[in-house]
Amino acid sequence: MKPQDFNTKEENTWCPGCPNFAILQAFKMAMADLVNEKKVKAKNIAISCGIGCHAKIYDYLDVNAFYGLHGRTIPLCFGMKAGNPDLTVVGFGGDGDTYAEGISHFVHNCRYNVDMTMLVHNNKTFALTTGQATPTSEKGFVGRSTPLGVKDQVLNPIALALVNGATFVARGYTSEVSHLKGLIKKAVLHKGFSFIDILQPCLTFNNFTSYVKDRVYKLDKNYKADNIDLALKKSLEWNYSMEEKAKIPLGIFYQIKKPTFQEKWPQLKKPWYKVERKIKNSELIKEFK
Repeated sequence: MKPQDFNTKEENTWCPGCPNFAILQAFKMAMADLVNEKKVKAKNIAISCGIGCHAKIYDYLDVNAFYGLHGRTIPLCFGMKAGNPDLTVVGFGGDGDTYAEGISHFVHNCRYNVDMTMLVHNNKTFALTTGQATPTSEKGFVGRSTPLGVKDQVLNPIALALVNGATFVARGYTSEVSHLKGLIKKAVLHKGFSFIDILQPCLTFNNFTSYVKDRVYKLDKNYKADNIDLALKKSLEWNYSMEEKAKIPLGIFYQIKKPTFQEKWPQLKKPWYKVERKIKNSELIKEFK
């Protein structure tokens, strides 16, 4: 299988040069690799999206998909995985979509450890609605909703995921497509809730490319990804503000094995979803007469 086998005939309407193209390409490359390695079946790939620029990826991927509401990507993925555990479930969300409207779903899914992957396109702004501030917008950010600049504490999604029990926590960057592809492959193969925050500067409403490119670095091979204290320390190296001396680590901060949501409940272990049900409509109707 080739990455382009996931293409659709839909016209791409992202802004020219948008880093979303890099996420799309990294995902197609990762899934093509996994299919060729016989670790994933193409027919079992299922995605869901929220609302925002990120969500247009729904139109550009020829896979099973469910377009959701703003902030509701994660519960849709939860339902798909619970309904059919054979699916390889991946959610796409924006930083506003995931960390504002969908923050409760995000936090609790970290706790539940549902076997799915969540990819967050983080451009630190509500780009589709022309540049309002999100929870990861830096202090001082001037946008449509904050003409005097953001005054609030910036949300650190990496630290948030770690303290709430996520079993795979990573950060990628759209200018590092090959690296991002590798992260996505590892996230999809992880059994449990895997989360990647992907830095994706919005070239129109919040272009922080020059800031990020001079500060990102990859976690080295000797980094211990099973050490929660080290992971938390690394997560605090950058608080998503634009501090001059900040360093921004990329890679897998934390990865451990824990029982998934399905494994905690015996009634979900059996292949109940494969049981053939013979429904007698006439008998059912009598119950409601």
